[in-house]
This record gives sequence, C-alpha cells and structure tokens, in this order.
Amino acid sequence: MAFTENLSSVDGGLKSELGKKGIVVATLNELYNWGRRSSIWPMQFGLACCAIEMIATACARYDIARFGAELFRPSPRQSDLMIVAGTVTKKMAPQVVRLYNQMAEPKYVITMGACSIAGGPFIDGYNVLRGIDRYIPIDVHLPGCPPRPEALLYGLMELQRKIDGQTIEKTEWYQKGLKREYPVPECGPHGLIPKFNPEVWAPREVDHRKERYGEPVLIGKKDKAPNLDAPVAARPAATSASSASQPSAS
Repeated sequence: MAFTENLSSVDGGLKSELGKKGIVVATLNELYNWGRRSSIWPMQFGLACCAIEMIATACARYDIARFGAELFRPSPRQSDLMIVAGTVTKKMAPQVVRLYNQMAEPKYVITMGACSIAGGPFIDGYNVLRGIDRYIPIDVHLPGCPPRPEALLYGLMELQRKIDGQTIEKTEWYQKGLKREYPVPECGPHGLIPKFNPEVWAPREVDHRKERYGEPVLIGKKDKAPNLDAPVAARPAATSASSASQPSAS
C-alpha cells in the first residue's frame, strides 16, 4: 500500500526532552490524524464466510477496541470503513457500490479474502465478481481464504499508517468539486452493466492467467436451457420378477 509519511518539522530530540517534562509538542495534522485513525467506525455487514473472521476480531480474544474500531455501525451514514468480507456476487455488487456512495467522507475500504479481491476459488463462476475493485477504490487488500483475525488487525494498522500520512491541506474530501459517487452497475442479460468503472480499474493488456492455469473448466456446459415443457416419454412397463423367473409351459 503506497502512502507518504507525515514528518513533523519539530526536531525529534527536542520533542523527547520536552515530553520528559510533561510538555507535548504536536502539529495540527498530527492531532487531526490521531483522532481519525483512533476512531475508525466500520460498517456492520458481511457477505460470506470471511465475515465470521471479522466477527471474531471484534470479540474479547482479539479485541479490536484497542484500535478504536469496535463500534460497528448499522448505517453507512455513520461509517468510516467498509470491510468487504466475503464473496461478491454480481447480484450483490450493485448494493455494495450503493452503500459506498452513501458513506460520508473520509471513507476507506478493506477487501478481506481472496473472493472479494479477485473471485477466489469461484473465479470461473458465472455469478461471481472478479474483485470489487472494478467498481470502487480499495485502500487495503487482505489475501487469504479466509484471512485470520490477526490479518484484519494488521490491515487496520496499515490503514492507520495511511491516515497518518494525510494532511489537511491536500486531502481529497476538502478539495472543491470532489464527487466520489460511482455509477451503480445493473444486472443485464450477460452480466453487469457496465462491466467495470474506468475511473478506478482498467483490464489488463495481457492476461497471463490462461498461460499459468489453462482454460476454464467447461465440462458440462450447456448451450441453452432445457425445455421443461417438452412431454416426458412414457416408461416401458416393468415385467414382474415372478413371471420372468417361471419357465414356459412348452
């Protein structure tokens, strides 16, 4: 994850000596970022099995409250962080984008698990989206199937490092004309329309996946749906076992 470290103009040795005397020296950016990174409110929703690991992170054993992120909000209007935990189907993708648009700035996204990053083991499924990053920007990717709670805590700490590197003068949500509402895809006859958001994602020029893993499995693929209204052929009458076992009179 790319981020810039927010360095203070005050000498580190001077800050250390003043700290020993009970004097705290900090910049406005440090106070601003400290308050935001210590009170990240995630959105309370899960998509698949990775959500179980997310729930375990909030329990007493891992205690996500140490990072100020224990307050899962049921409304996107009150959430700072969206954790896309689990498989994103093409039917669910429009709802995820709609929830992201309803979140207030500043807002961040963590993709949890291989399914939300690139489709995971269901990458060849007709109903699975190959990564939610095709429609919304992602801040932290957490690979795994599923990632353990420690991985989610590590991703949260990486997000805190990114927040520490932001400045009030250059943050996106304080700029004029900012509009981070992305188009919500719709379900069409051949998948989602549009297939991706060109503002946040672009397809690869060369796809090496076929070279490494071969063509997707197409065994049992049907060209058309079965005709359920076709008449069912009558079954031949079954001969009783007793009559078949008796010898003929001749």
